[in-house]
Amino acid sequence: MGWKSVVFVVLWAWIGLPLAAEVGVTDRSIAIGMTAPFSGPSGAYGQDMKAVILSYFRQINDSGGVFGRKLELLWEDDGYETERTVANTRRLIGEKKVFAMVASYGSSPTTAAMNEVFGIARVPLVGTISGADSLRQTPRENPNNRYMFNVRASYADETEAIVNQLVSLGFKKIAVFYQNDGFGKSGLDGVVNALRRHNQTPSVVATVERNSLDIGAAVQAIIQNKPQAVIMVTLYKPTAAFVRAIRKAGLTPQMMTLSPVGADLLVQELGDDARGIGISQVMPHPWNETVAMVREYQQLLGKNGKFSYYGIEAYAMARVLVDALRKAGKEPTREKLVTALEGMHNHDIGGYRVTYSANERRGSRFVELTVIGSGGQVLR
Repeated sequence: MGWKSVVFVVLWAWIGLPLAAEVGVTDRSIAIGMTAPFSGPSGAYGQDMKAVILSYFRQINDSGGVFGRKLELLWEDDGYETERTVANTRRLIGEKKVFAMVASYGSSPTTAAMNEVFGIARVPLVGTISGADSLRQTPRENPNNRYMFNVRASYADETEAIVNQLVSLGFKKIAVFYQNDGFGKSGLDGVVNALRRHNQTPSVVATVERNSLDIGAAVQAIIQNKPQAVIMVTLYKPTAAFVRAIRKAGLTPQMMTLSPVGADLLVQELGDDARGIGISQVMPHPWNETVAMVREYQQLLGKNGKFSYYGIEAYAMARVLVDALRKAGKEPTREKLVTALEGMHNHDIGGYRVTYSANERRGSRFVELTVIGSGGQVLR
């Protein structure tokens, strides 16, 4: 073959074929990774989220995908354990070659995965069930945070709303029961800071270990203090065990907890004993059909769907990711996806808005307070 033929073949290859595709992207698909608890005490949370995301991806794929590419979700079970989350993230990015990540779970697990894996690998993660400050630093403060795009409000936002409500009701003896990890400590810090603005401090602080129901010492500390209210920064199983024990002891403080508890799961665990518990929420009421995002979420699940706050949050995460993929264009790269996300200023996904910029990763500050009523209904 002469030199002219060689040049022709090289030029043809260069013009006629795409350059090396971004990892996780083919001409037919885009691979998205997810690590969350699908088993263990927190498994119900992850299962709910995964089911919604799979349904939404299926809806997108049935309508032609994103620029003709089908979305493929690859998931790993981390059991809400930090080491497993880090290992799963490494496997999804290094071995399974995902393009981006979606819907992580937990403050300590996600922070470790960001600082040890996906931040270093420059793989964006859209959404995590965490309001921790460690995931809301600016990229200037921590370069790894450049690849973390939060969709929900922070624990500081939630605890401020709770504390302001309790103080407005005249409560001066407010206790804290928290989970001893990144989630619980971030929530505790939020309560302490919010109380300080009212010249108050927690009347007593008690704790439980992650994935544990060993609440005996915490219950005794709260009983001895006899607070007017208890703010619980815990998940649904330890929350339920704690509420039962406190009520069995004859105490009736106002019980408040944060959005990660999962209102439907708490009701399922406690039954009628859940009545009166207040919960801060970071998503629109999943039963409020006047909000466009809620209607679309309900339509996705169908008439017999089980609506939940975890489900609608997973839907919001997936919506933000898909909107950003479309903004990233027909030949997506991870950097184009990051740029597209950073260009989402006051981005409306149907009555719920997120905001990012080159140095902003908070996403949203939306918080509203709810209470569990009779029959397990979540009332606003």
